[in-house]
Amino acid sequence: MLRARLSERLQDLLLDNEALEEFLRQLSALAAEFAAAETGRPVLCSVRLARFRQPTVLVGSSREALALDSLQDSVAEGPGLEARETGLAVLVPDTTMDPRWRRYQRAAAQRGNRSILAVTLLADRDATAVLTFSATAPEAFDDGAVAACGALAVRAAKVMRLAVRLDAAKGLNRDLMQAMRSRTVINLATGILMAQSRCSQNEAFELLAKVSNTRNVKLRVVAEEILRRFDGGPAGTAFNA
Repeated sequence: MLRARLSERLQDLLLDNEALEEFLRQLSALAAEFAAAETGRPVLCSVRLARFRQPTVLVGSSREALALDSLQDSVAEGPGLEARETGLAVLVPDTTMDPRWRRYQRAAAQRGNRSILAVTLLADRDATAVLTFSATAPEAFDDGAVAACGALAVRAAKVMRLAVRLDAAKGLNRDLMQAMRSRTVINLATGILMAQSRCSQNEAFELLAKVSNTRNVKLRVVAEEILRRFDGGPAGTAFNA
């Protein structure tokens, strides 16, 4: 039933969540539910998203899923990191027997995670993402489950790609709005200096820049200080350079 409605569920996640992190968190929960149905066992899932010049986003279907994925950062190794680097699915049938990534496997086994499957979700130029599944039972992911989770990742990638692009567009819009607000503040402060000092626009702006450099603060901060003094202070020069 879940497999039949998978595309619809994925689209609903995108439509119902404006925040990228919340979308990813619910995606991890959906993926965990899907994998549990395929394996017949309880499964946890985490999503790791890395984007160019942005902090890595790591979410999970539960605290344990998040903690297990975070282990990879503390030991700098693990199946999820391997999947991200190679773009291939990485299967750990039994963390107590597998010789790879010994520090990670030992820690994962101590936490009760016996089998792990990491599947590449995105492998774009500016964004990479990995789904990491875990189960307390060894050999929980047979060939059929691995194939099903891989198919899930293919479907989810389309929605994931759109979610990342929407978030980038929102970020760009926020940056543009902030730039416009900053420019407005600077223009107003320049006008105040022109009136008070009887100088040209270029001279007023140079004075703002000089104070900004001298105090080692942003130009916008200096301009905001002038506006506050102009609105609430006595008549006189806006500041002493």
